[in-house]
Amino acid sequence: MPIELKMPALSPTMEEGTLAKWLVKEGDEVKSGDILAEIETDKATMEFEAVDEGKIARILVPEGTDGVKVGAPIAIMAAEGEDAGKIPSPATGEGKPSAAGRGEGSAPKPDQPVGTPPAQVPVETPPASATPADTPHPPTASQRVPPSPPGGQGQERIKASPLARKLAQAQNIDLSSLQGSGPGGRIVRADVDAAAGRAPAGAPAPAAQPTAAAPATHLVMPGPIEQAIPHEAIKLSNVRKTIARRLTESKQQIPHIYLTVDIQLDALLKLRGELNAGLASREVKLSVNDLLIKALALALIAVPECNVAFAGDQMLKYSRADISVAVSVPSGLITPIIVGADTKTVSAISTEMKDLAARARDNKLQPQEYQGGTASLSNMGMFGIKQFEAVINPPQGMIMAIGAGEKRPYVINDSLQIASVMSATGSFDHRAIDGADGARLMKAFKELVENPLGMLA
Repeated sequence: MPIELKMPALSPTMEEGTLAKWLVKEGDEVKSGDILAEIETDKATMEFEAVDEGKIARILVPEGTDGVKVGAPIAIMAAEGEDAGKIPSPATGEGKPSAAGRGEGSAPKPDQPVGTPPAQVPVETPPASATPADTPHPPTASQRVPPSPPGGQGQERIKASPLARKLAQAQNIDLSSLQGSGPGGRIVRADVDAAAGRAPAGAPAPAAQPTAAAPATHLVMPGPIEQAIPHEAIKLSNVRKTIARRLTESKQQIPHIYLTVDIQLDALLKLRGELNAGLASREVKLSVNDLLIKALALALIAVPECNVAFAGDQMLKYSRADISVAVSVPSGLITPIIVGADTKTVSAISTEMKDLAARARDNKLQPQEYQGGTASLSNMGMFGIKQFEAVINPPQGMIMAIGAGEKRPYVINDSLQIASVMSATGSFDHRAIDGADGARLMKAFKELVENPLGMLA
């Protein structure tokens, strides 16, 4: 019998993904272990492997479709001996998707677009106050959207999800005035919600009334004036959506405290040059960042009160320092992890970091390589940034922000001299880490960087 290939859960937190690219086409024979597609999760692009053998009979979700729920069918495979051409689409009735096509148990959220396979209707869950999508109230004559005339003549039918149509009708919003952000330019709920902030066409301006202050989480969307400015609408990738969500949560929920120290780098730079000369035969070249990863890991072990995570009514105190390192990639930012950096040699950290960074830029990291970590390090010194305050990566308790090393006037042995100095700023979760403990960590980090031989002991 036919085998449904469903959108896999490629990470523990994955709820939906983007089918970035098909590596097979209809009619192709596949074997167990063959790579069928590349799927973009909220953090990386990962490969989807075949488990069974057979022939690809139908591709239900075209490549480039985003918002495909985990468990939703994306293709049908004919088993051995089956005629792929006779396998029907999973849709049942007149355009109504089957239970499998809807992804039972994983109904999409109201503000999330759904990947739309051919011959299927996108399904969106209406808000609690709305009538269920399968039994909508018939629209009034003034609200009814005219269907496309046969043969494609006359007015072109507007591409919009059922829920978007219902919300637009309820708020008297003209769908033809909206630009869809869903698959294939389809108008989804988010587009209607964004348009709801301005008065609908032909509607009288509401009387000015005193209103309560907007909540802190209210987002001010561009209105007609801003949208009239020449611009390009760029659809957010899953990675950018995740970055926006997590950093917003971090700044809203975590009380940050910032502590900054100036650190002399001359001894570390000298040691780095000597180590690189000794490692040249092994083709290992240490960066300053490799040494800073090691220093932060050892400082966390020396001050365990900062190697923690706030967890509601308890606190997790880690006995190992796993350092998440911020890496800029085309899609945004990702933090691959050096596991057990406190026990690894600097050369091992360097080799591992180069491999992780390269695969991060190619979107080839596995979930366990970027999920977790006990603290983070973000270095913007290569851009000439003198000092900055990084946002904590929840649920971690701290992040170290590294500025550029530069020649500065510096007091050494009670005399003013010129030295290579950098500023490092620690951001701490004040729910779990007291200021005094954060200061102790910054002191320990400074001492390790200024006396780097201690890192090699």
